[in-house]
Amino acid sequence: MKNAICVVTGGSGFIGSNLVRKLLAEGAVVRVVDNFSTGRRENIEEIAAAITLIEGDIRDNDLMHRAFQGATYVFHEAAVPSVPRSVENPSEAISVAADGTVSVLEAARDAGVSKVVYAASSSAYGNQSDLPKHEGQRPDPLSPYAVGKLAGEHLCRAFWECYGLETVALRYFNVFGPRQDPNSPYGAVIPKFISALMRKVRPTVFGDGKQSRDFTFVENVVAANLAAAKTQDTKGRAVNVACGTSYTLLDLLDQLKVLFDRQDIQPIFEPERPGDVRHSMADISAAKSLIGYEVTTDFAEGLKQTVEWYQTQPIPNN
Repeated sequence: MKNAICVVTGGSGFIGSNLVRKLLAEGAVVRVVDNFSTGRRENIEEIAAAITLIEGDIRDNDLMHRAFQGATYVFHEAAVPSVPRSVENPSEAISVAADGTVSVLEAARDAGVSKVVYAASSSAYGNQSDLPKHEGQRPDPLSPYAVGKLAGEHLCRAFWECYGLETVALRYFNVFGPRQDPNSPYGAVIPKFISALMRKVRPTVFGDGKQSRDFTFVENVVAANLAAAKTQDTKGRAVNVACGTSYTLLDLLDQLKVLFDRQDIQPIFEPERPGDVRHSMADISAAKSLIGYEVTTDFAEGLKQTVEWYQTQPIPNN
């Protein structure tokens, strides 16, 4: 990546800001495109002098064309990153995912970008009964978020087929780690649990807590993005990025309670949320074969590192 010009859409978000730091460490020239609708300025404050920030919406075609001039790689992380938020506002979620991805792909094609790496989602599988989930299964999205992410995948494939633009879609499974926002009302389960334990209050579990997830530490996702960018002939394919293991929400909470020494705190159970998937675990063999992906940090170690990071931050508000 040394001296390569890399554009990261959504680069102030949780995953994007971790990816930006890794690209800088590899010697890349980094541009961040973000409108801060869900990303946070504090995620990139300490590296602001090392990047070029282009503030605006990915649906702005002119802005995208300016941002991509001379770029080698585009890492498309921008999205409305929440199933519940997409249920509340489906038009926004679909517009950003579909219209925004078209804008990104058109600009990348016109700029002669070598590769677009797209942040896809395991939510495309829906409630597939067969585990682990693999790329040969028929998609069955359950939420507007999932539909939008899947539309982006198909667009990446279409731009490869129609224009020869090299793309690859990485289906992320339940990514967690430093810089994930615990204060968002649409926050993911791990920062929400951590926030509750830091405040010594009972965490909320939606459903019975026996739903399972293939929790994936963000360093694995960042490594997959770099590997995908460097791999030739990905031809618009989609591959799972995960650890190939699964834990229930109650398993997760038990491990966090040990790390925080809060074994006495019991959860509050609330009804299941619409659009949530019951079980999720990935087959990662395709990613290993196509891009040379390997799990670098397992769940337990990733959870430990995540807790250590949050303990250096102010106690969350909620």
